[in-house]
Amino acid sequence: MRMPARFLGVLTGVAVALGGAALTAPAAQADIPACTNMVQQTGVGVSDAVTAACTLGVHNDLRGCVTALTELGVPGGAANGACRTAATPP
Repeated sequence: MRMPARFLGVLTGVAVALGGAALTAPAAQADIPACTNMVQQTGVGVSDAVTAACTLGVHNDLRGCVTALTELGVPGGAANGACRTAATPP
């Protein structure tokens, strides 16, 4: 049994609308504040560079995040933990 062309058109429109909404919806916010708090607990001040490093963690660039944080003076284990926290949605 064939579906009318109008019905298929409506289904296609709904699918496109829902797909577009999914593409334009903001990604789940990862936990940058938790990352920066962990950095602050190590005694390193939170700066734009720290926030930028935590943002790398949000985008699952854990190696880049850890490297940036350690260059800013965060000990390796704490940097690793902070970056993993950044990548995890709250």
